[in-house]
Amino acid sequence: MELSDVVATAMFTGVVLYGLFGGADFGSGFWDLTAGGAHRGGRLRVLIDHSIGPVWEANHVWLIYILVFLWTAYPTVFAAITTTLFIPLSLALLGIVLRGANFAFRKYSATMSQARLFGALFAGASLIAPFFLGTVAGAIASGRVPAEGYGDQLSSWLNPTSLLGGLLAVGTSAFLAGVFLTADAARSGDPALAAYLRPRVLTVSVLTGAIAIAAIVPIRHDAPTLGAGLLGRAFPLIVVSAAAGVLTLVLVYRRRYRPARVAAVVAVAAIVIGWAVAQTPWILVDQMLIAEAAGARATLQALLIVVALAAVTVVPALVYLFWLTQTDAWVRDETVHRGAGEQSEDPARSPTPRGRSD
Repeated sequence: MELSDVVATAMFTGVVLYGLFGGADFGSGFWDLTAGGAHRGGRLRVLIDHSIGPVWEANHVWLIYILVFLWTAYPTVFAAITTTLFIPLSLALLGIVLRGANFAFRKYSATMSQARLFGALFAGASLIAPFFLGTVAGAIASGRVPAEGYGDQLSSWLNPTSLLGGLLAVGTSAFLAGVFLTADAARSGDPALAAYLRPRVLTVSVLTGAIAIAAIVPIRHDAPTLGAGLLGRAFPLIVVSAAAGVLTLVLVYRRRYRPARVAAVVAVAAIVIGWAVAQTPWILVDQMLIAEAAGARATLQALLIVVALAAVTVVPALVYLFWLTQTDAWVRDETVHRGAGEQSEDPARSPTPRGRSD
């Protein structure tokens, strides 16, 4: 494997991690938006706050990692993407900023009307950000970003592959967040809320899977290089993703929420990795190869040294942060699992969930 390929793999590892952790984070906005009014949706929104509160800022470490890596290792590609896709990138950034600001404002609202306003902005921005990031991925994968940059500002991301990419980004985010929140509700000792989420998570999962399967047809026509890769060398990963998605459905249906989280992660990770494998060896599909875009060898070597240092400093800290947000509820897993089938009342009539403390 060439050094440029090793660096590209390290960079795309960040894409996979952001798709998983950032995706689950963004997806919570979908469940916030569809939770219902203040009375009916209050308990779910408290659970969302408790679930993402400790980690929602840390998830963007991966986005920074990706951008810095792309800018340093593949500067011409960075320039091409940011000039051609300036509009969707700006809208995604706007969504990220609005989401973070309104998540914080909602927690300290003085009145219910303020909390509703900030909550609506938080939820809406949580959908905007992954959608436009998905359109960026679709534009790159469909060969609409020329190597010299300055591609069409609109048609580059307003096309079938990009719009499907945005839809799938929102769908997979909602799917991940739904599975995680259902597990969090069960672990926090609230099987009624888990039972309330369960059929909704199953519905979202089926719809997202159906869109992913149906998307293959338009992608084959609109992005033939990507389509050929998805049905060729990336096909085993597509099969793994589909199998993990079905397994997630079965586990959620059987109220096995802990293993369902693992299956959901595998399903999403496999489809994201499959996209990368499908477009390899292109970094800009049909425009520029990975080897052609790579910077100086000394720069690539220095980046890999930085990655190694981060692996022994930053990553353990992030792992510890996620561990802290999970361990206080793990001891209740088996008890909740046994009681989940016995309690299915409307969650609006039950007390506020005992979520994790921030």
